Amino acid sequence: MNQMGRSAGPRHSLSGRLSPVPILQVATGFWASQALLTAVELRVFTILFQGPKSAAELAEAAQESAASGEPARRFKDFQWTTLDSWSRRRRVVGKAEHTPLGSNPRFVVTSLDAGSVDARRLYEDIYCARGEMENRIKECQADLFADRTSTATMRANQLRLWFASMAYVLMAALRRLALEGTQFAHATCGTIRGKLLKIGALVRVSVRRVKIAMASAWPYQEAYAQAYHRLIAAAPSG
Repeated sequence: MNQMGRSAGPRHSLSGRLSPVPILQVATGFWASQALLTAVELRVFTILFQGPKSAAELAEAAQESAASGEPARRFKDFQWTTLDSWSRRRRVVGKAEHTPLGSNPRFVVTSLDAGSVDARRLYEDIYCARGEMENRIKECQADLFADRTSTATMRANQLRLWFASMAYVLMAALRRLALEGTQFAHATCGTIRGKLLKIGALVRVSVRRVKIAMASAWPYQEAYAQAYHRLIAAAPSG
């Protein structure tokens, strides 16, 4: 117990002074970590994981992206298996992409054969479409509170989910019918809700009418007016 207490405490030299050995160990250990961090920043481990061919394709994509200033993609179709967790070799589609922010590699394991769908179409039209559906589910949860299902009964939680789902249908219709051609044509429900619907106004109520006065400095007046007129035009007559 005493020996453990002495080893855990500060180290002293023979003269009784504090020893700089722990500080030196931290400093020299940082030299090794710097080499590892530099290798990570240079994407060395990503390139080694992809293999020599994938590394060459990633470098080619990086050169094209640097020349055009736009993201560049290369696709690789190959068979792959693990050491022991997979029972067989499977088809893997690798995407080597380079953007102005850096490399963005992805790998997709699929049961679709190469004869039915090529690598680019499988990634861009099938895999990315699935990801876009997930984004819409997250949008409904985060922006329209579909994740607030903490009541005590299943029926109450189901009712909350129905409300959120109906709100998303209305938001999608508003975006499709009224906001096309505006800066909100592809905006999320949270952006539309915060900038077009949840706004301050002065309301005056008289015997014959209700007047709503919005701020003259509100930056989205044109989009709001356009959405209003389009919704009026889309309403059924009579």
